[in-house]
Amino acid sequence: METQGEEHASKLFRAQTHIWNHMFKFINSLSLRCAIDLSIPNIIHNYGQPMPLSKLISSLPLHPSKTCFISRLMRILTHSGFFSEHHATQNEPEVMYVLTDASKLLLKDQPSSMASLLQLIVDPVYINTWYQLSTWFTNEDPTPFHAENGMTFWDFARCKREFNNLFNDAMASDSHWVSSVVIEKCEGVFNGSKSFVDVGGGTGTMAKAIAKSFPQLNCIVLDLPHVVADLQETENIKICWRGYV
Repeated sequence: METQGEEHASKLFRAQTHIWNHMFKFINSLSLRCAIDLSIPNIIHNYGQPMPLSKLISSLPLHPSKTCFISRLMRILTHSGFFSEHHATQNEPEVMYVLTDASKLLLKDQPSSMASLLQLIVDPVYINTWYQLSTWFTNEDPTPFHAENGMTFWDFARCKREFNNLFNDAMASDSHWVSSVVIEKCEGVFNGSKSFVDVGGGTGTMAKAIAKSFPQLNCIVLDLPHVVADLQETENIKICWRGYV
């Protein structure tokens, strides 16, 4: 049995470990962002079989001085469950990597990809907002985002086209996930209706899926002008925009 002093030391160690884990949690998410930026999931996927580390390194756009660090990045991502290692054999002495179910959802240019959503959440525009949380509690700013950027989120997206595109892509990827569920679970509602308005419908991903499954519906996508500016109407999909509040 532990003595009182040993029990106290053990509790203190667990508490310190808990704090250390939270201090460094950002490493996991930002390492994953790095892997997406370098297209590591797609490179491994396109290889079509377990990919040796040397092949992965030669396929990446790396500066020669950085090649030795890819093994460290892959170690973090493997520990986090985004890749799986195939260890050395007599015929293949290197470690090899394959995708996991999680990294398959990060493949770019896939309808179900979550890559753009991940890139949005760890974008500096989002991350920097959290640095203002304590300030926001002490002033009259309506949101931490406003405290950081001096404007609302929607005004920022309107002014920053690149960020607006990233946000729209992220929302569209999320809509791909839920559209099939909505169509299946609400079939009776849609079959008995003549029109449908998607308020805050973004770039129309949900409306397009519903219009395809229920062509008798007249669908309307309603969102801010800068969101729907490039959308094209179809026979049963109309585009509307609303002004700023």
